[in-house]
Amino acid sequence: MTTMSVEIPEAARTFLTAAAQSILVGAERMPSVGGETIPTFDPATGALLANIAAGGQADVDRAVDTAHQAFVQWRQLSPAARGRVLQDIADAIEEHAEELAILETLDNGKPLTESTYLDVSLSAQIWRYFGGWTTKLGGLTLPVSPAVGEALVYTRREPLGVVGAIVPWNFPLMIGSWKVAPALAAGNTAVLKPSEFTSLSALRLAEIALEAGLPPGVLNVVTGLGPDAGQALIDHPGVAKISFTGSTATGRRIVTASAGSLKKLTLELGGKSANIVFPDADVEAAAQGALNGIFLNQGQVCCAGSRLFVHRDVHDEVVAALEAEAGEILLGHGLDEETQMGPLVSARQLDRVAGYVEAGVREGATLVCGGERPGGALADGHFLKPTVFTDVRDEMSIATEEIFGPVLSVLTFDDESEAVRRANSSEYGLAAGVWTNDLKRAHRVAHALEAGTVWVNMYNMIDPAAPFGGYKSSGYGRDLGEESLLGYTQTKSVWIGMD
Repeated sequence: MTTMSVEIPEAARTFLTAAAQSILVGAERMPSVGGETIPTFDPATGALLANIAAGGQADVDRAVDTAHQAFVQWRQLSPAARGRVLQDIADAIEEHAEELAILETLDNGKPLTESTYLDVSLSAQIWRYFGGWTTKLGGLTLPVSPAVGEALVYTRREPLGVVGAIVPWNFPLMIGSWKVAPALAAGNTAVLKPSEFTSLSALRLAEIALEAGLPPGVLNVVTGLGPDAGQALIDHPGVAKISFTGSTATGRRIVTASAGSLKKLTLELGGKSANIVFPDADVEAAAQGALNGIFLNQGQVCCAGSRLFVHRDVHDEVVAALEAEAGEILLGHGLDEETQMGPLVSARQLDRVAGYVEAGVREGATLVCGGERPGGALADGHFLKPTVFTDVRDEMSIATEEIFGPVLSVLTFDDESEAVRRANSSEYGLAAGVWTNDLKRAHRVAHALEAGTVWVNMYNMIDPAAPFGGYKSSGYGRDLGEESLLGYTQTKSVWIGMD
């Protein structure tokens, strides 16, 4: 099913022409040093949205220098004062919720309901949560036993300096927030590099933060290509930490590139998450959860439940429910209020996902539904119908490789130990799901799964207080929660002689 009926609001049009071609350093919009731009397109129509500044080494140098200057005063600001600024930013995000959601939808393609109630709402919650942490980030008094004399020893949590945040195109506002907010709460300053596909909300966020009272230079945004602006940020000797969300391949390159400077890293990388349905589960709820797990944001979610393990006893019932529901999902422009699923972010991503669909058929999986592009009013956009495969084997590419699109692989299992073993066979370990009404099994399987997050009888739930990150090739370090905040600090031990 398809729909297409939209009109871009005037405020969004104004921003696209007035601000999008600039980077933001300090309190100023400015073109990149080289003056070059990168076109960005509406993924639902293929139409040009804006030309984004193509930042490079000189722009990153300028942003990092500005962030260093701002760091001197920002770190000395009282914790309560820093917290008030972050809380004010949270309020400002909510005040500009409609504008931010529209920009996110135009840039990414996701339905406006998702942009509004997930991306923007959670972003505000994240700033508010970390704003509350500024007055609670403290050290310890340690019971030491020195060889000579007596001493009072305590620890301090101190900021690192300038943090480089590199965020992907699937949740640019939200992931940008969950990197920048804790960094700033801990007293650091930041340079944010958004994806060249989705830079609009990051630029607007920085402006809103300034309007809310964030001192100039504490948050800077440099747009541009990964090999240019991103690499310059990774290589910069003045950047103390890189926090990156993206592909595992890119994460490995960042590890190699950062070795010389010994930068601190937080890497949230790829996933091929297992979602397991046991025979005692609520089948209707499990099927709905599986749909949410794979079709949210067109499947462009790092923790998407792309491997659905279904017990043989309920396999046919679950697949029938998936096929019926997937066929009713309404595709269209994200700004159309009736749209339930939008386009993929780019033509390149559409081609990539379509290639996996072809591989699934070629390798012997059964295409139950979807797998094709819609025509008519949606023909010029990067749309792909919700896709479900059955008869999937563990070694197939659609079961082993991250597709990052609306493609669900259904695999059958016979017992609990088999399901856990096969779920853990992936090189990834970002997230997993378990559907069961057996309390003991729920805990047993959740503990056995090698994943940074395990959802039981739910999927794709995120909260600022809950740490998020992966095992194995899904990265290391954590975003969100207290663990994220501590990752933006370094510990100093202070000894005071008492004799």
